[in-house]
Amino acid sequence: MDDDTQDHARKMREKTSLASALAAETGITVDQAVDLIAMIGTDRNSLLREARILKTRSGQPLS
Repeated sequence: MDDDTQDHARKMREKTSLASALAAETGITVDQAVDLIAMIGTDRNSLLREARILKTRSGQPLS
């Protein structure tokens, strides 16, 4: 495996891990978390803010 492929695989694992943690912390789904990461990037504070807004707008209480 070349360096670019390994780097891409590592970044995908990191994003998957971040999505899982974001979903667990805020109560959104992993799919919603993945979508937020795709739109916002990986800034944790921004992701938490938007995930909480998303959760509130969906009518479900925060975890």
